[in-house]
Amino acid sequence: MPTLIDVKPLDNYRLWVKYSDGIEGIVDLSDLVGKGVFAPWKDYREFQKVHIGQSGEIAWSEEIDLCPDAIYLKITGRKPEDLFPKLRELAILHA
Repeated sequence: MPTLIDVKPLDNYRLWVKYSDGIEGIVDLSDLVGKGVFAPWKDYREFQKVHIGQSGEIAWSEEIDLCPDAIYLKITGRKPEDLFPKLRELAILHA
């Protein structure tokens, strides 16, 4: 799985992300604003604090982070089994 190498906040609660395989894109997170752990984002300055966390996650604080793999899949339109073919084999074995 490619690793996240850069992340930047954009207007309207969108993020620009770039991965080690050269894939980059924009993801809209506006649907999360104000919900649950994302309540602090009501203050846009909190959203702008995005960074890459110590474990490679997309992070804002100790309480708010997102899995970079999920964002990668969303940007590329791929499914986990596209990146990990063994998952297809396991699904067939357990079907």
